[in-house]
Amino acid sequence: METVVSGIRSTGKLHLGNYYGALSNFVKMQNDYNCFFFIADLHSLTTHPTPGDLYSTVRQVVVEYLAAGIDPEKSTIYIQSHVPEVAELYLYMNMNAYLGELERATAFKDKVRANPDNVNAGLLTYPVLMACDILLHHGTKVPVGKDQEQHLEMTRTFGNRFNRLYNVEYFKEAFAFSFSDKLVKVPGLDGNGKMGKSNGDASCVYLSDTPEIIRKKVMKAVSDSGPTAMNQPKPEAIQNLFDLMKIVSAPDTLQHFEDLYNKCEIRYGDFKKQLAEDMVLATAPVYSRIQEISEDEEYLQKVIRLGAEKARESATKTIKEVREIIGFRPF
Repeated sequence: METVVSGIRSTGKLHLGNYYGALSNFVKMQNDYNCFFFIADLHSLTTHPTPGDLYSTVRQVVVEYLAAGIDPEKSTIYIQSHVPEVAELYLYMNMNAYLGELERATAFKDKVRANPDNVNAGLLTYPVLMACDILLHHGTKVPVGKDQEQHLEMTRTFGNRFNRLYNVEYFKEAFAFSFSDKLVKVPGLDGNGKMGKSNGDASCVYLSDTPEIIRKKVMKAVSDSGPTAMNQPKPEAIQNLFDLMKIVSAPDTLQHFEDLYNKCEIRYGDFKKQLAEDMVLATAPVYSRIQEISEDEEYLQKVIRLGAEKARESATKTIKEVREIIGFRPF
């Protein structure tokens, strides 16, 4: 059985983009693959969260993993910092990662431009830590978006470089993987691009949002004054709202509003009310589970302990073998 590895940074609550773009596929993957799904709290340190925020967001992501349907008996759900072996492998791999290749990483250059006052070493070596998350469990399938494919290529580079340096065939190559044939892009409510926390809360519909909050957010979503010609192309902001309806609504509901738009008869107030209600309905099962699991501290602690044990069983074996390959011996 091939191994799937994926993690989500603990930088805030999960939203519809995380659910339809990743979590819903994770739930299906766990029946066919050996899955490791982790909460990347070490990665989140590059943005210097407060201790309180770090703890609460890690806990929230664990809750939402479970609420989305990831089964701790079928998959390994763990918190990255609970597996110290990842930090040890990170140290070894940093010795074989070179400044030039790290500085050329597109994501690093983007971060430098966006945050010139916070260019820390963790940001530079982010691809190394990501590689170690995968290599530690000998992952071969990694669900990533386009923006992470370069990091995955670097993972193959670091693993192959280790193999060549020590004349072994130890680390396998990992490749991008989508369980679904159709990649789902979930747009935000702000009229631009995909849904993401970096665009602000108003752009996101979180899995933990109450029905009232969802309704308010959708009604405030960016729109325009309406079409002025029959069958005219939709502006990006309007297309985004229709794309959201395609995800959460019934096909005949979508077609109804498509027809109204094409005939210049659409009323955005009615459209948004329908979209909001369909979103509330679509997220209701997960929302209900979030409330239930959040209140069950005993169950949460059990899941976290089980995940750490399962992850460390895999990780300690890898670290033992890596230390032997490198040449560390007991005296």
